[in-house]
Amino acid sequence: MGLNNILQVLFLGDIIGKPGRQVVRRYLAGLPNKPDLVIANAENSAHGFGTTEANLIELRTAGVQAFTGGNHTFDRKELLDFIDKQINVIRPANYPDGTPGKGYCIVEAGQHKVALLNLIGRVFMEPLESPFLSADRYLADLEKETKIIIVDIHAEATAEKVAMGLYLDGRVSAVLGTHTHVQTADDRILPEGTAYITDAGACGPADGIIGMGKEGVFRRMIKQLPTRFEVAEGPALLCGVMLNIDTATGKAISIERVQYRESTQISAKSTQEIISIG
Repeated sequence: MGLNNILQVLFLGDIIGKPGRQVVRRYLAGLPNKPDLVIANAENSAHGFGTTEANLIELRTAGVQAFTGGNHTFDRKELLDFIDKQINVIRPANYPDGTPGKGYCIVEAGQHKVALLNLIGRVFMEPLESPFLSADRYLADLEKETKIIIVDIHAEATAEKVAMGLYLDGRVSAVLGTHTHVQTADDRILPEGTAYITDAGACGPADGIIGMGKEGVFRRMIKQLPTRFEVAEGPALLCGVMLNIDTATGKAISIERVQYRESTQISAKSTQEIISIG
C-alpha cells in the first residue's frame, strides 16, 4: 500500500485469454503488500480477442479495479450490452462521438481520485481522431478533477508512443504503452515528472507468438494460408509496471518494470514439427 502522500499503482499489460486471467489472479493473490490501485488492459482477455462481462467480473474479483481497451475492444458484440454498465471499464477516447462506452474514468483509490484515460494510436492502425488532440480535449476536464492522471496509449509504432510521452510530460502522472505484447526496457521518469514506458508487455502465454499458438501463426506467415489464431498453451508470463505517484503534485516518483514468470518449461513440440503442419 502507498504511504502518506505516495500512491502505489500497478498497471498490467494486455491480458491474453484464460492463461492471462489465471496468472493475474495468482500473482495478485501472492502479493504480500497490495498496491492502492490495480489497472489492466483487458481487450484480449476473452480467448485473445475482446472481453466478456464474465471475464471482467473474474478479474475484478482477483483484484483489478479498472480496465482499459484498444483495437480489439469491440471484437465481441456482447460488449455493447455492458460497456456502459460496468464501472471503470473504458475504451479508447479517440473513437468517434457516439461510440458506446467512455474513453476515461475517475477511479477512487483510498482517499484519492485517479483519472484514467485510454487512447489509441493511428500509425499502422485505424484512421481515428488524433490521439494527441483527443488527449488535449479530455485533459482539459480531467485535470480539474485530480492531479493524478494515468494514460494508456494503445499503439503499434514506438515513435508514436514516445511522442505521446513527451507531449504529455508534466501534464499527466504516467503514459504507459500497450498493444505490442512485448515489454520494453525504457521505463523512466521524463524530465517534467511523467512516468513512461513504450510497452508494459502482456499477461499471458510465454511460449507463443505474442500470446498466440505457433501453429496458426506459422500457417499464416510461412504458408500464407488463412487460419484462426488460438491462444498458446504452456507457462504464463505476467508483465506490467509499478508506479509510485506523489499525491500532492501528481508527479511520478518511480516506475519499475514487473515480470512474473510461472514456469520456464516449454512445449514439447519442436519448431520444425510445427512448421510442417499442413
